[in-house]
Amino acid sequence: MASRSSRSSSRKPLTFQPPQVPTQPVTTNHATISIEMDRDNSRRMTLMLDGAPSSFIDLDDPTNVVFEYMEIYLCVIAQISPGPLHVTHLGSAGSSMARAIEALRPDSRQIGIDIDAQLLEYSRQWFALPRSPRLRLRAGDAREQLERIADHSQDVIIRDAFSSGAIPEHLTSVQFTQLVFRKLKPGGLYLINCADKPPLSRARSEVATLLAQCAAANAAAEWQGEEFHSAQTFVIAEPGIMKGRRYGNLVLGALSPTGATEPLLDPESATLGRAVRSLAVPARVLMGDEVAQFAGTAAVLSDPE
Repeated sequence: MASRSSRSSSRKPLTFQPPQVPTQPVTTNHATISIEMDRDNSRRMTLMLDGAPSSFIDLDDPTNVVFEYMEIYLCVIAQISPGPLHVTHLGSAGSSMARAIEALRPDSRQIGIDIDAQLLEYSRQWFALPRSPRLRLRAGDAREQLERIADHSQDVIIRDAFSSGAIPEHLTSVQFTQLVFRKLKPGGLYLINCADKPPLSRARSEVATLLAQCAAANAAAEWQGEEFHSAQTFVIAEPGIMKGRRYGNLVLGALSPTGATEPLLDPESATLGRAVRSLAVPARVLMGDEVAQFAGTAAVLSDPE
């Protein structure tokens, strides 16, 4: 991993002088945007969408993402071998995760997709985003835009899309998950932010859907008679959330199958387990049979007939 001192000055956010961010709410066709400034540091702020926190921006430290589920994302991505990545973000908002990946993986190529074109324009103006082609921003429906991306081209796809505080149904189905797998490179990584409340019915169905897609992908690889690393599903969350004690965010993950090439990461790695346990809010990794037990009898999500 390159240190910040070794990176060209054109890529450093440290000298970025932001334009005046709005002091009053701004309304777009999709949301009301407001900025909450940090009381102790005017270069830190939270992007609010319809009154809910959406992105934390630290202009001096892009890796300071604050939100617990984003810290889990970074723990997972840290397990991937060093080097630039091809990453697509489904739900971009303030692009705080894209900023963090740019800082940690220089020369990565990222695509940020968001339904709100005006929000993307404001994020460019306000938040020291990497320039194109390092970060391309595309406005539109996440599923439609993902269709336009080349097959087998992405190392990581991150789904963090919400509409009126809910996960869009058409981004949760097994058909959509199949599309995601088609866009991933062999052994590529799919990460999901799933916000849910007890008894975690949504999260369990999303996990059941990932398990169904992984089983189908593995069966297709076996049918072709290939030697391959199986697709697999994992879940990471704070134990209290995982046990259904309170509302919160679970990170769901899946790896697409691959042949001789090693997958991007090993979710069973002791290093990953230690990393998520060492977070400010310690988390736990579920793998293998534990994932199936978590899903239980939950229904696989599917597109309407």
